[in-house]
Amino acid sequence: TFSDNCTEVDRSVVTTMFSSVGRCVEIPERLQNAFAAMCGSGPAFIYQVIEALADGGVMMGLPRNLAMEQAATMVEGAAGMVLLGSKHPATLKDEVCSPGGSTIKGVQRLEEGGVRAAFMAAVQAAAERNEELGRN
Repeated sequence: TFSDNCTEVDRSVVTTMFSSVGRCVEIPERLQNAFAAMCGSGPAFIYQVIEALADGGVMMGLPRNLAMEQAATMVEGAAGMVLLGSKHPATLKDEVCSPGGSTIKGVQRLEEGGVRAAFMAAVQAAAERNEELGRN
């Protein structure tokens, strides 16, 4: 969050500087810990997803290097589809799941394992820890 004392020139300089290395968004101060939990800790969560997908591929007979490369590429592609912004992730998921197919069966297993609840709880835990760290 920018200070009330920041001029438009200051904002422009800072936004330009940060945009040179990635996406730059202004977050209200009250949401900083939640944002840091999702975006700062999130890569570690997704690395675990990539590792688990690759392990599943290896378990089913794929060579490790191929499984890892393709799991990471798939995550990159799926993220790209979401970033196009025209469809909600649930819609994209539904478009991949054919009736009675292998993908919907895998989605069912993820739901049984509580995957979405686990990700939500991970963000919550990281945000709560950020709050704790901010008080010390």
